[in-house]
Amino acid sequence: MTQVTIQYVGGPTALIEVGGLRLLTDPTFDGPGEYPIGTRVLAKTAGPAVAAEDLGPVDAVLLSHDQHPDNLDTAGRSYLAAAPLVLSTAAARERLGGTVRALADGEHVDLPRPDGGSLRVTAVPAQHGPDGSEHLVGEVTGFVLTGTGLPTVYISGDNASLDVVRTIADRVGPVDVAVLFAGGASTPLIPGAHLTLTSDQAAEAARILGARHVVPLHFEHWGHFTQGPETLTEAFAQTGAQDTLRLPKPGERLTV
Repeated sequence: MTQVTIQYVGGPTALIEVGGLRLLTDPTFDGPGEYPIGTRVLAKTAGPAVAAEDLGPVDAVLLSHDQHPDNLDTAGRSYLAAAPLVLSTAAARERLGGTVRALADGEHVDLPRPDGGSLRVTAVPAQHGPDGSEHLVGEVTGFVLTGTGLPTVYISGDNASLDVVRTIADRVGPVDVAVLFAGGASTPLIPGAHLTLTSDQAAEAARILGARHVVPLHFEHWGHFTQGPETLTEAFAQTGAQDTLRLPKPGERLTV
């Protein structure tokens, strides 16, 4: 089976290469700084390990959502202007326009591969907080990548619900690579709640998905994350799944 290469840029941003295609998740290329959003301020603590211009061309951007600067910052918005295709939510399509294409839950796009086959990108649910919080946090999507002879790759986006993970596992069966946004994000928007998976939840999500490899994203570089590399390592060790965890360092290219 073809391998997947994932280059960790920082935060939620990674370059995924599979089937001869190059896909970028949630572009964030700004340096450190503060981002007011409503009555809150999100603080970016580190810039990207790889500059946008050094990544080379991409075939599509997988944008989980556009309404929060930790998933699409100022430089990330500029990056979208030159992207040939951006797959995201209906709300993002309405706000951003351009090459953004909305994918509803279960809808897909088939991207032609250099070898003559195709890579299917299917939208799957994501819940950016506790039950009933969508009116506060907005619309979010995840993605599943499939294709003949290719590994199945799940990209969670900002999801905090294991019930959502169970739904996806029921649809697609075991996944080869789970890219999990896993910083246990928490802000005053919903006090006391996590807006993305905690480390323990990420380990449980990996079990539910039957994931052969897990590559966490969005667990550092922003001040509102409550957990990080150490808690991820501990959580996967506690479940005996430490061999599935591929914890990336900024700029590193992982092949799984």
